[in-house]
Amino acid sequence: MSNNNIIKGVFLVALGATSYGMLATFVKLAYKENFTTAEVTSSQFILGIIGILIINLFQRTKNKNTAVKATPKNIMHLMLAGTSLGMTSVFYYLAVKYIPVSIGIVLLMQTVWMGVLLEWFLDKKAPSFQKIISVIIVLIGTALAINIFKINFNDPTIDWANGLFWGILAAASFTTTMFTANKVALGISSAQRSLYMLLGGAVIVFGFSLYTQVTPFNFEIFAKWGIVLALFGTIIPPMLLNAGFPHTGIGLGSIVSSLELPVSVMMAYFLLDEQVLLIQWIGIVLIILAIVIMNIQFKKNK
Repeated sequence: MSNNNIIKGVFLVALGATSYGMLATFVKLAYKENFTTAEVTSSQFILGIIGILIINLFQRTKNKNTAVKATPKNIMHLMLAGTSLGMTSVFYYLAVKYIPVSIGIVLLMQTVWMGVLLEWFLDKKAPSFQKIISVIIVLIGTALAINIFKINFNDPTIDWANGLFWGILAAASFTTTMFTANKVALGISSAQRSLYMLLGGAVIVFGFSLYTQVTPFNFEIFAKWGIVLALFGTIIPPMLLNAGFPHTGIGLGSIVSSLELPVSVMMAYFLLDEQVLLIQWIGIVLIILAIVIMNIQFKKNK
């Protein structure tokens, strides 16, 4: 693999991760305009599906229908896998409704140790010493990043119980999404895979919306925030990450994609005026360090 291809891959993955990092801040801004979680998620998925449909049609025309098409079995498996994608969006957006974005993204990054546990459970193989060290560093980093020893549970502006609950659920569903996305229907194009996973996620999102939306649906969300959320949440990142990871490989790609964490915190700091202390930045650096340690390949002496 040439250096130019690796640099190209790093650039694409970095842009995709940066896009994801901006997402929670846009959701928080939509909340400030009194839009509901149901309105936010529904607009994102509806416009996201339309966008991915257009990309699929463009690719089909460009390739003159020569690309491998998804079988009914592929579609079923991808839609089933996509349900966890829908749950991740709902749970994560509920979390940042109750707690600061800078805390919500740290909770989402618990996928690092959850992924290790899931891999252990599925493969029946104990994690390596390298992964155990990474998990310990993530847990220490998380404690510092949420400033656990200084949490004011009596703060009326923050609902810690709901925020932590939905944040951990978001991390668990995101862990499932990452595992299934890398194992299901790999023989078809990323645009097709994204479309059917979005359709599966939409089932969860629309079900949640019907159950929770008690006021008339505010269709202004589509023009005000829906396009932005769809672009930065369901269209741009998957396309860039799918294009970049083949050039970087999983290890380097995972390290570069951890940019999502500092970008999300910085967006919250500048656009939402969230306070981020030095000890929290140290915790964020530790979490990124853990991701690096987990994915770096140490050369063994022969």
